[in-house]
Amino acid sequence: MEKILIVGIIFASIMPFAFADVYIQNDQQYIGDDGSIHIVGEIVNNLDIPLNQIHVQIDLFDENQQLIQTKETNSLVNTIMPGMKGPFDLILTNGEAKNVNSYSMELNYQASPPKSQVIDITESSLSRDNHNNLMITGTVANNGEITANMVSVIATLYDKQGNVAAVSRVNPEPDYLRAEDSAFFVLSVPDKIQTEEINDYTLIAESEEYAAVPEFPISTIILLILTLSAYIGVTRYSGKIITNLFSATNLK
Repeated sequence: MEKILIVGIIFASIMPFAFADVYIQNDQQYIGDDGSIHIVGEIVNNLDIPLNQIHVQIDLFDENQQLIQTKETNSLVNTIMPGMKGPFDLILTNGEAKNVNSYSMELNYQASPPKSQVIDITESSLSRDNHNNLMITGTVANNGEITANMVSVIATLYDKQGNVAAVSRVNPEPDYLRAEDSAFFVLSVPDKIQTEEINDYTLIAESEEYAAVPEFPISTIILLILTLSAYIGVTRYSGKIITNLFSATNLK
């Protein structure tokens, strides 16, 4: 069994899980400015239903493939709609990351009732302040018919290789939007070294009542029919993916 696990991890580092309906992609680890270890990535939902209660369980192994400990983190996006993504960020202290040589990931999630996709980022720009801190500013709008509460904006930043370089989340002030209203937001990314080679970024916004506007053209009627049909009788989905090895030479 141990040999199968090791082979599986090595194979996963070469061949991505291209046929999975829900999977993790573009994950990597990096050392933050404060010395902590971050394991970041994004969860892709290719099902025809939205997902929530999305947990990423991460097993940490030493160089002998012995389990050191198991940690858990959540998607920064509470509800991942069909065809969309949600980033995650597991933060380990120096003590927790000691002797870690590889990791594996398991996804746990549930089917979610459908949400109207009416929370939209209408504009955004990336800049740096006088202290070289990276910031994303923009406007988030509520195109729905009722007030959106607990509005949040989530950023996923990518390096030149397309891997997730950093993630961040912010709640505009105030964190509610009345119908047809909009608000300005400022989202900061504190790790200066990690953000030096940022090549691209994506933004997604949501509230308790609403989900983000789709990132691609889609028929709302067809989506809702598929979502409602698939949701009936579905109580839980789960998926599992083992991701690539990372070197412990940079761990402190």
